[in-house]
Amino acid sequence: MMYESVESLVACIDEPNRSGCSRMLSEHRELFATVQGSTHNHQAWPGGYLDHVVEVMNIANVLYEQFSALRPLPFSRSDLLLVVFLHDIEKPWKYELGDDGQLHHKAAMQGKAAHQQFRLEMLARYGIALTAEHENGLRYAEGELTDYTNQQRRMGPLAAMAHMCDVASARLWFDHPAAVDDPWTGARRAATSARVG
Repeated sequence: MMYESVESLVACIDEPNRSGCSRMLSEHRELFATVQGSTHNHQAWPGGYLDHVVEVMNIANVLYEQFSALRPLPFSRSDLLLVVFLHDIEKPWKYELGDDGQLHHKAAMQGKAAHQQFRLEMLARYGIALTAEHENGLRYAEGELTDYTNQQRRMGPLAAMAHMCDVASARLWFDHPAAVDDPWTGARRAATSARVG
């Protein structure tokens, strides 16, 4: 399966959310292609944020096709692509460069509650409407964390697959797409794509 661009994957999201996601990407693409994916653990290079998002979306595209061939899934490819596109949307605004030359969390963006509030504001700004399933997907795309209990399943099926995609990018392929000659046909970093055209 060919590695797809973020634009082609966003185009697979159903309306009305496709338009909002496309506008968000268009208005902030330069920022997305500048900031790191994380401070240390994955895609931690300039442009790594966009690389992480594109990688997670491509993994989602592959996993959706493979898993749905085995058993019916209770959500659409569009649902999964929407959630993984938005799952880290606060990251480009979450860090600032410190006097030591390292990225540090902004005080106003500390903690999961602050991240969630920022996400909700961005979604409202771009007219992105989420179902309860989408909200669960965004909330638990990074795992159940402190919400875990053996008394109740918190993470829904959509969140579970989004989490699988995020973990694959952040912990299995944390250094991909490779700077050069990535083995996945068509995969390349955002900074490379900008230079190539």
